[in-house]
Amino acid sequence: MGLITLYSPIAPLLNPESRVFCWIAMVEIDESLCVGCGSCTLYCPVEALTLVDRKARVNLELCVECGTCIRAEVCPVDAISMPEFDEIRETRHYLSDPTTTKKLTGVPGRGTEEVKTNDVTGRIKRGEAGICVELGRPGVGTSFRDVEKVTRALAELGVQFEEMNPVTALIVDESGALDERIVDERVLSGIVEAKIEEERLPEVISALRRLEGELDTVFSLGVICRFDEEGGIPALKIIEGTGVEVRPNSKVNVGLGRPLSEA
Repeated sequence: MGLITLYSPIAPLLNPESRVFCWIAMVEIDESLCVGCGSCTLYCPVEALTLVDRKARVNLELCVECGTCIRAEVCPVDAISMPEFDEIRETRHYLSDPTTTKKLTGVPGRGTEEVKTNDVTGRIKRGEAGICVELGRPGVGTSFRDVEKVTRALAELGVQFEEMNPVTALIVDESGALDERIVDERVLSGIVEAKIEEERLPEVISALRRLEGELDTVFSLGVICRFDEEGGIPALKIIEGTGVEVRPNSKVNVGLGRPLSEA
């Protein structure tokens, strides 16, 4: 049957700059080369690759364009390929392939540098808390519909979404809604980033608890904050007061940058 280009019936992606949609090609499998060995099916993190009539096939509803089947280099005849990315397709691929670098953020990964460079950027100041909600994991994935439930819930609280985050670029209005043409599309995982006043963290936790039973995926909450002047972590006590188990982490880049803000 020759070269097959698989098109998703629900795969228009948003261009963050122009809000324009277009149809995009997904994985290409050259059936004239495929020998039906099934090696690629073992590497798909969402089980989208299967063998049908001894030829590799892609389930378009499950495929998240992570590129694992190609990066693994397990096809003995190089029958799997992906078309060259345009700006719109890159958005979906970026949320599923942590090895890519998105023009919007300039860093690899699905989110931003978060607190890793806060000593330079001063994004999170004392009295503020950064919020990082990650939905989906390899083997599970998530849909934009679940991501939208989180963005809507946080928008109701009046959080400030991180402008450099690729999910933020998909939000179309102040309600936190994503364009209805992409909400049923799937990605390997999505990270929602925002910030809010530190003392309002219980509101965020309560909102996520209400959503817990509605999300058809796994999710985790990360809270980013600064030490106070005495070396304490005020957010820690606030979170513990809600009954949530906290596992503190710290990322300190000693002497590697000059803070933009002393606050």
